[in-house]
Amino acid sequence: MTPGLLVLPDQLSPGQSALAALEARFGSAAARRRCRVLLVESSGVLRRLALHRQRLVLLWSAQRHFAAELSAAGWRIDYRTSESFSEALHRWCREQEISELHAMEPADRPVRLAVEQALARWARESGPQPGPPPLTWHPSNAFLWSRNDFAHWAAGRRQMRMELFYREGRRRFAVLLEGKGAAATPLGGQWNFDHDNRRPPPRGLEGPPPLLFEPDTLTRAVIDRVRVLDAHRAAEGLAPLPGRLEPFGWAVTRGQAEQVLAHFIATRLAGFGPYQDAMVSGQPTLWHSLLAPYLNLGLLEPLAVIRQLEEAGLRQGTPLASLEGVIRQILGWREYTHGLYHWLGPDYPSRNHFGACQPLPPWLDSLGQSGMACMDAVLRELQASGYAHHIQRLMVLANYGLIAGLDPQAFTLWFERQFIDAHDWVMQTNVIGMGLFADGGVLASKPYAASGSYINRMSTYCKGCRYDVKQRHGPKACPYNALYWDFLDRNRNSLAANPRMGLMLKQLERIPAQERAAIRATAAGHRNGAAETSADPP
Repeated sequence: MTPGLLVLPDQLSPGQSALAALEARFGSAAARRRCRVLLVESSGVLRRLALHRQRLVLLWSAQRHFAAELSAAGWRIDYRTSESFSEALHRWCREQEISELHAMEPADRPVRLAVEQALARWARESGPQPGPPPLTWHPSNAFLWSRNDFAHWAAGRRQMRMELFYREGRRRFAVLLEGKGAAATPLGGQWNFDHDNRRPPPRGLEGPPPLLFEPDTLTRAVIDRVRVLDAHRAAEGLAPLPGRLEPFGWAVTRGQAEQVLAHFIATRLAGFGPYQDAMVSGQPTLWHSLLAPYLNLGLLEPLAVIRQLEEAGLRQGTPLASLEGVIRQILGWREYTHGLYHWLGPDYPSRNHFGACQPLPPWLDSLGQSGMACMDAVLRELQASGYAHHIQRLMVLANYGLIAGLDPQAFTLWFERQFIDAHDWVMQTNVIGMGLFADGGVLASKPYAASGSYINRMSTYCKGCRYDVKQRHGPKACPYNALYWDFLDRNRNSLAANPRMGLMLKQLERIPAQERAAIRATAAGHRNGAAETSADPP
């Protein structure tokens, strides 16, 4: 009888807890001789969640490379491609006579549920035949805060604000501190330098080019497989997968991901802070790190990344606002949203604070031709690589969804399909909570609603747009303007309870009734038109 280990797609680390547990139990060499390791490349998920082609290539290529890495280290690897994950798992367990099954807890609830349902279905249908092996879930070590640690921090708090959690994380892991123990204080005298990192882009702003990789033989094979799957979808009358398949330049191995980190430190870290909120046409990455896909797959470990950033940043004299800013995204926001995802439980994704129900406009799925220059610029970049940085996601995409009243669950699913770093735990908190305020304020202290003036100030998009960013109503009015004021108007009773929205609501009251009616009509016309058909290109 053979112990078996199931490696799930977000666990591509040789230090993951299930591998470590088997090595501790049997001894390293014995575990690699005795155990069998399964990785499944299942295309069945695409019928439920048609993933961006670049994301699909990243997932499968990284998984194939990790399987090769484990095999080279002496593990007995079984790599299966299948339409059905459940069937692949069942057949492997029978063929290899798996007596016990081990896996690290996945970050996403639906992934764990899929594994447990596959085994439960097998047990129901086994009859007199042997049923599935017992499954042991090993607690995840892919995050710095365990789920129990986060629950202990969150229990009894009326407000679980990220800033308080982030400060606790800085103390807990001794990051960017002066002094030791209880007397330690933040380096530079303050915990957060976010106010220094909000500069609008000057004319001609360009960031360093990102580090890209030429696909190797394994990656080319995955690209070919995705191309075949696309042909099969077309033959079955299914919608094509979104996004461009090539060129593909993402890292797919641990070594390549480490190169991306080193390249970021050498070329982008110092400039990360000032313009991290800027949006520039033709500059999709600017000084952003591009590390999230690799952290979320396990190709990079968060604490190792933080230590390397801190050591290199202090050694090379990186401005503290830049160094603290990027560390806050990993040690603060990433850990915080993952912890909240599990703390808030399986009902969280169904929240809809504003009762939003507007269907998604077709141009979201086609990744372009909205007619809005800002939206189309972001969608073009998303189509090309599966990437848009956090302000593009929050203040162009999610902001539109919030003020247009798009269905939160449908929009969250769209984010999960499109983004290179998307996982259920990432998008539920970031879209349902931060972006759409559908949780009523669990993550954010106010809705991140903004008119076109914010986009005009923080981007280069508005120049040459078919719409006038200074108009609030009428056929030439920027849709963000009409939708913003209409959002405030139709939700003013709910928003009145939020003290941070008081100033905006007072400005709404100053708008004459006749103009407010014109704004409502313009917003309604835009929503109705967007739901029916894509706008003509500008």
